[in-house]
Amino acid sequence: MQQEKTTRMLNVENLDLHYGAAQALRSVSLKAELGKVTCVIGRNGVGKTSLCRAITGQQKITRGTLELDGKPIANLAPADRARAGIGFVPQGREIFPLLSVEENLKTGFAPLSVKDRFIPDEIFELFPVLNTMLGRRGGDLSGGQQQQLAIGRALVMRPRLLILDEPTEGIQPSIIKDIGRAILHLASRGTMAIVLVEQYFDFALELADNFILMERGEVVMSGNKQRMGEEDVRQRLAL
Repeated sequence: MQQEKTTRMLNVENLDLHYGAAQALRSVSLKAELGKVTCVIGRNGVGKTSLCRAITGQQKITRGTLELDGKPIANLAPADRARAGIGFVPQGREIFPLLSVEENLKTGFAPLSVKDRFIPDEIFELFPVLNTMLGRRGGDLSGGQQQQLAIGRALVMRPRLLILDEPTEGIQPSIIKDIGRAILHLASRGTMAIVLVEQYFDFALELADNFILMERGEVVMSGNKQRMGEEDVRQRLAL
């Protein structure tokens, strides 16, 4: 039990979320542990992005428990959650197209103390192309390069929980592999918990330690690779 307390970074229990009268999440639960990748999978429109928005504070939850490192965060503003250690790579990347690559990376400085406001070398080791394009405008980068920039910007914040929403969407295969290697490296350090939101099951299968499968705002299957049953998951994703 003591080991679980020291490794669990995110705890979500029985989460409900509404947009007006429409319920987007129903009793959703998940956990994310340091050094592990938890993958949220499901087809479009099942509530995966709503779950990200709930965890990061972009959408207020209706009911449930949200804890980061054992502390409740449901009432914290998004900026305070970032300061508490949540880094988020949104679907669609949302980089600043008119800012340079370097300026985009530096927007990750906002939650940091003055002494930590520098770009870690590790980001350029993971994504060398960013180092060669520091002066280029973000909008001039390819989609895959923008995705690497969005991940780099989140890493500048030194997160203890990294949430990636559909990082492979619209990305060429070679960069998908680069992103996969980066995720495995970050998890292997043992100092960060990673929540990966994906539709691409083969990519998730290579990376994830644990899964939750969502349908219509609910978790319908959960467990590790051995417990999930690959064929059953593929069948549900194909429906």
